[in-house]
Amino acid sequence: MTRTSLAASLATLLLLTAAILPLQARAEDDDTDILSEARILRDPAIPAVGNADGDITIVEYFDYQCPYCRKISPDLAKVVRDDGHVRLVFKDWPIFGGASIYAARLTLAAKYQDKFAEAHEALISLNEKLSEAKVDAALTAAGVDLARAKADLTAKRADIDEVLARNHEQATGLGFRGTPAFIIGHFRVPGAPNIQAFKQAIADARAAANK
Repeated sequence: MTRTSLAASLATLLLLTAAILPLQARAEDDDTDILSEARILRDPAIPAVGNADGDITIVEYFDYQCPYCRKISPDLAKVVRDDGHVRLVFKDWPIFGGASIYAARLTLAAKYQDKFAEAHEALISLNEKLSEAKVDAALTAAGVDLARAKADLTAKRADIDEVLARNHEQATGLGFRGTPAFIIGHFRVPGAPNIQAFKQAIADARAAANK
């Protein structure tokens, strides 16, 4: 790595670290508080991936058509895999239009056949503008029973839309202005961290939790 690129990487890390703000403590047992720790980190309607018993939770607010969400997805997956003790929660925040909303709804519907993780990976890996046909094709290729997903979406539409509304209210309530945006432990991390910044944020979250 050249001195210039190293300096740029360090500057990026410092910028991202400076953007980390403490997540204000909220009542654990207040089911009505959309910004409570429990509602943000452990929404029972959204399947978690990674280590279900991990000591640190990362929440990502994302859109399947967000280019930065797509770009950092492999890095995030690697960090979670290499760490081994991170619980990861993907919260759809479809802000790029109708195709994003369609993708978010169908992915959440796929959880009823235990295919949420596969559906998410299939769509976040696409590097093109989405359409309903492209979403359908990607989910089918990933092993999702599309007919069942659409039937579950019809049957559970109100529940799924409540999840999306909750995600939106949380993201805006936390002060995020776009995707991607993260909660790492009890810290808010807007923007698109690189691998080094993810690792530093996780380390900071662990240190804060152990105080």
